[in-house]
Amino acid sequence: MKTIYVDNNATTQVAPEVLESMIPFLRDMWGNPSSMHTFGGQVAKYIDEARNNIASLIGAESPNEIIITSCGTESDNTAIRSALAAKPDKRHIVTSSVEHPAVLNLAKQLETEGYSVTYLQVDELGRIDLSELEKSLTPDTALASIMWANNETGVIFPIEKIAEMCSERKIPLHVDAVQAVGKIPINLTKTPITYLSLSGHKLHAPKGVGVLYVRKGTPFTPWLVGGHQERGRRGGTENVASIIGLGIACRLLSSNLTNEAKYLSSLRDRLEKGILDAIPNSFIHGDTSNRLPNTTNIGFESIEGEAILLMLNEFNICASSGSACTSGSLDPSHVMMAMGIPFTRAHGSIRFSLSRYNTEEDINIILEKLPGIIKHLRELSPFT
Repeated sequence: MKTIYVDNNATTQVAPEVLESMIPFLRDMWGNPSSMHTFGGQVAKYIDEARNNIASLIGAESPNEIIITSCGTESDNTAIRSALAAKPDKRHIVTSSVEHPAVLNLAKQLETEGYSVTYLQVDELGRIDLSELEKSLTPDTALASIMWANNETGVIFPIEKIAEMCSERKIPLHVDAVQAVGKIPINLTKTPITYLSLSGHKLHAPKGVGVLYVRKGTPFTPWLVGGHQERGRRGGTENVASIIGLGIACRLLSSNLTNEAKYLSSLRDRLEKGILDAIPNSFIHGDTSNRLPNTTNIGFESIEGEAILLMLNEFNICASSGSACTSGSLDPSHVMMAMGIPFTRAHGSIRFSLSRYNTEEDINIILEKLPGIIKHLRELSPFT
């Protein structure tokens, strides 16, 4: 039975071109790029090429602004800790209530270390209030950390406007762009973002490689202290093959971003319409006019998201739930709660996130199987 994978906001398939580009650096050119000998040293130029490809995709002014990390979480933590180290006299942070745990849980930890944190609220469509942000930025604010696009709903925040507001007040802005990079255009030359995080496995590169963009001239304190790698900004021998793969993934996206977005949004819209037409009491969560092209979050009244996922899995359909099932909690996700989604709907929320490898046939299969699953579960539910 074919696997229908629609959980691409969790991780993506490594592109065949990316895998092919990595193999020589695992099999033949496996030397350490820091070595003095030619066998190892020859690898460094390929890392430089990958760094150029990454910088090009996000519109960085210079490849020297690109620091290779292990993942988005490391990038987020490094950026926030570095910004705070640069302004030790300032003890206030601004973030949002719907951030990824890599930012949200660090903010909560920082509160135990004496920092005050403002958690900006969102409305029922998952949108941030810029006037609330403006009021929250004070002379004591050391950093604002706001995601570009939400991982659960796909809602895009107005980062360009947020960046201008922070820049005018000389407050550094960190942007978790893990879900945004490769899905929407980003030009850091024109947008005054201080730090930006991305992760390879969200854009058809392998797991275990990420990026932290740090704008030229920004004071920087390394989180991982060691050797001279990354110009002394992140110690540790380079994950060469994965870095090469990330560079190729970025090059592929740079040449096809617009067409891919059109393709994904057409599949998403067809999936949404089919679900809403076939299944009563189903609802789209989030701002449908300003979101990622590949993401939809749909709530099904009065049934559990985990049960839907288990039954989808029987048909080899891989999606994800808005409920915090991995923590052993039956509570809806913090994103659904922040949006004020009713519990009976939020608890039955399912995220479908598409990629270039999804097809019309995939959508047809989901639309064929899902209505029967929802009907069956509602017949069993004590709430219907």
